[in-house]
Amino acid sequence: MELDVGNIIFRTVLTYCVIVLIMRFMGKREIGELSILDIVVFMMIAEMAVFAVEDPSETFMHALLPMGTLFIIQRTTAYLSLKNTKFRAWFDGKPSVIISKGKIDEDEMRKQRYNFNDLMQQLRENGTRNIQDVEFAILETSGKLSVFEKSKKGIEPISPDNFVVPLVVDGNIRKDSLDKINKTEEWLLENLEKRGHSNISDISFCSLDSEDRWYIDIKDEIK
Repeated sequence: MELDVGNIIFRTVLTYCVIVLIMRFMGKREIGELSILDIVVFMMIAEMAVFAVEDPSETFMHALLPMGTLFIIQRTTAYLSLKNTKFRAWFDGKPSVIISKGKIDEDEMRKQRYNFNDLMQQLRENGTRNIQDVEFAILETSGKLSVFEKSKKGIEPISPDNFVVPLVVDGNIRKDSLDKINKTEEWLLENLEKRGHSNISDISFCSLDSEDRWYIDIKDEIK
């Protein structure tokens, strides 16, 4: 079979442009922050790209159509994850507390198939010399270990598993966060009212840290 060099080059360039366009619209995220679906989509798109380049006898639409379908799936699930906390928790999982108040949770490590070699390696990568210096270590859904070392000032974290608590995300009250700090929705609404925010739906993100500092961001403030 005669090799159609021009056609292969054209399909390669076109495939490259399509993939770059898809990745661009999927958003900017670091490799370590990719969800399971993102990784699956990338792998499948890579396979389809090989198919589009190596089989010039097939029309380019045979590869372009499934690529577009995967892009729509990824965008849909990303939107649902943004709007629905239950869907996000089910799809992406939840962070796991590996060390809490200086104590290692071996049971949680077993659930996450996380061993002490993993723990020590990620502590070293964080620049933590000694495990006894760690107050909290949280295994994020991306697989990254967030480490909070013991404070010399003795500041107590506001919640049992983090130093910053998200109270409102995309206009929705995080009831699980309120439960962690033993507060009610009425308490949250009262504090927001004191700060001049009476409409929850207008708030993009609101958090509270261990020093009782509030961060409140209003939707579409910058246009």
